[in-house]
Amino acid sequence: MSNDTNVDGPSPDDDGTPPDEEDSSTDAVPPADDGATADSPSGGSDETDAETDSDAVESPVDADDAGGDSGSSPDADPEDPLERSLEKLEELEDGIEDADAAAVDAHDTDEDDEIETVEDLGSTVEVDPGVEIDEEIAEDDLLGGLQIDSTADIEVPDRLVDQVIGQDEARDIIIKAAKQRRHVMMIGSPGTGKSMLAKAMSQLLPKEDLQDVLVYHNPDDGNEPKVRTVPAGKGEQIIEAHKEEARKRNQMRSILMWIIIAIVVVYALFAQQILLGILAAGIIWLIFRYTSRGMDAMVPNMIVNNGEQRTAPFEDATGAHAGALLGDVRHDPFQSGGMETPSHDRVEPGSIHKSNKGVLFVDEINTLDVRTQQKLMTAIQEGEFAITGQSERSSGAMVQTEPVPCDFVMIAAGNLDAMENMHPALRSRIKGYGYEVYMDDTIEDTPEMRRKYARFVAQEVERDGRLPHFTHEAVEEVILEAKRRAGRKEHLTLLFRNLGGLVRVAGDIARAEDAEFTSRDHVLQAKSRSRSIEQQLADDYIERRKDYELQVNEGGVEGRVNGLAVMGEDSGIMLPVMAEIAPAQGQGQVIATGKLKEMAEESVQNVSAIIKKFSDVNLSEKDVHIQFVQAGQQGVDGDSASITVATAVISALEDIPVDQSVAMTGSLSVRGDVLPVGGVTHKIEAAAKAGCTKVIIPKTNEQDVMIEDEYEEMIEIIPCSNISEVLDVALMGEPKKDSLVDRLKQITGSAFESQVNTGTGTGTGGSNPSPQ
Repeated sequence: MSNDTNVDGPSPDDDGTPPDEEDSSTDAVPPADDGATADSPSGGSDETDAETDSDAVESPVDADDAGGDSGSSPDADPEDPLERSLEKLEELEDGIEDADAAAVDAHDTDEDDEIETVEDLGSTVEVDPGVEIDEEIAEDDLLGGLQIDSTADIEVPDRLVDQVIGQDEARDIIIKAAKQRRHVMMIGSPGTGKSMLAKAMSQLLPKEDLQDVLVYHNPDDGNEPKVRTVPAGKGEQIIEAHKEEARKRNQMRSILMWIIIAIVVVYALFAQQILLGILAAGIIWLIFRYTSRGMDAMVPNMIVNNGEQRTAPFEDATGAHAGALLGDVRHDPFQSGGMETPSHDRVEPGSIHKSNKGVLFVDEINTLDVRTQQKLMTAIQEGEFAITGQSERSSGAMVQTEPVPCDFVMIAAGNLDAMENMHPALRSRIKGYGYEVYMDDTIEDTPEMRRKYARFVAQEVERDGRLPHFTHEAVEEVILEAKRRAGRKEHLTLLFRNLGGLVRVAGDIARAEDAEFTSRDHVLQAKSRSRSIEQQLADDYIERRKDYELQVNEGGVEGRVNGLAVMGEDSGIMLPVMAEIAPAQGQGQVIATGKLKEMAEESVQNVSAIIKKFSDVNLSEKDVHIQFVQAGQQGVDGDSASITVATAVISALEDIPVDQSVAMTGSLSVRGDVLPVGGVTHKIEAAAKAGCTKVIIPKTNEQDVMIEDEYEEMIEIIPCSNISEVLDVALMGEPKKDSLVDRLKQITGSAFESQVNTGTGTGTGGSNPSPQ
């Protein structure tokens, strides 16, 4: 029989015969004793073929049975109904094979009608088809001029690749990789759309070559099951045919068994040996019961079923253990005595096998065990991988199948640290045969992008299926939040998972109220309810400190400064820093407490260099004690408290009080320049909540301020470019302060101006600070 449908290496015949039992020549062989019949694709008489065809070859199903039943069957009869059913089974499987080509052609025709070429996908996405756009107000309108009453007016694209927003480079790479079947590694912050792009790629891959994978019993070695691939959808038909044949065969054997038992019992009655007859009947029953297990073992195990798959497979193997990723063999507690489960029935596919001809997505790739990464690399290289037991304590460790196809496209994803612990050979394999792409965190704020963000809200509502549509004003509030979360002016955040969480919480609030639409008020409530754990802790922490008067926001105190910090990613908190000068018992030193981490310790050392340069006090005779008050168990990381430390120490050295209504944040260079930091928006809001009336930030961070409207009138924002400007605002006591500031301005001002003029300073308006 033809074996044209096989793809990978030697595999069983299309009618279900393992390769070892396939005839190796066309020479005539005598009919088998177990009733083997000739392969008769012409559809002639079954009985005539069985009796007269001298060139008959061994029936595929009978070959399987012979391997499991010692090569013969005691009840074989070329003319009985069972043997005629074998020929019908052959004809059925031949018909399945002949229909495959026509089915594939029909599938291609249908797909051509439904799916455009890969080059067209995602290239010209209509953001708002059928919706009017007012171009005159588009630049200033939060919805980019989109004229809608609610998100119900926005049409959502069907394909995921058309729903991707902001990641144009990554989307284009996915389209190219799908066309060329290339691997891709995507690195970026969580929630930027990596998994969505991976799913989109599975929709772009062709479906016509999908396969079912069957595992057969190997009569020569039960611990090495045989593997066969057939076109998608054919596997179920083959399995059903084998099950039907096994059922008929077991029925015939059962009839024969009861006939023999009846004969034995009758004979025992006539011989008056009742006890012996019962014993003989029991032995016969056990013999037939035991041998029938060999019949059941002939039914193959379908480990990959793509019969109902409408697109190329997509498997998310994020966090999968070795067995789930690479395949495994189940443990069998009954390993002997005829009660064991055949090894081929215990084979379980891995994600690499289920994603054959599709996409394997692994997020946080660095969390995979090194040995698992090595095996994954082998699977990528070979395009096939044998399944064996992954546990040495399991009986499955003795079982190893023939290689199973795993010709997948791999999309590996992770944060920046994923590249550090990733197996270098695996990364080289992906890079050498694919693409690497970094996912953006923000994107430029344009009218077109604002319209796409409005479509994003509509997408989330449609995807959830239970949320009321958002009104025009509610969408505006969501886009405002996207601008605010970007941390940069004229930019929008691309962390869509968190933004989608806000949409869902707002929709849940509206749904709980049985509202027809989700309004702006619902979004505002959602912003409060969807606070992160860190933000909730920070707010609670601030309230508790008010109760115990640990927070000072008025008057002047020497050596105490209200610093600002960020908890988590979006939670600002006020963190006081205190400094005290004491006579040194030996060589003077700077002593900082508060569980400082490496970067914070280095910033303290930089501050001490500035103080030594600008102060008249001989620090070699003094110990400088710096305390980060109530820093908590997590300690202090980053250098955004540099200007806070410097101000506290200078205040303590010069005996000049610090205005406690002022809070500050900023890094500091060894020459006194105030450098940009991250999280300024959240820090400013924290200062306002704490009751401060002024906040000092780096001048280069002025463009990044996106505070809520309620805080704008509560606090004055003062941008500073060097330490002298900071001290001018923060210190009190005019005579001494003016003298100190004038002295510092002579040094820091000239130094700062010279750097800006030579283009090496940090005073550019387009800086992109990273969180400190």
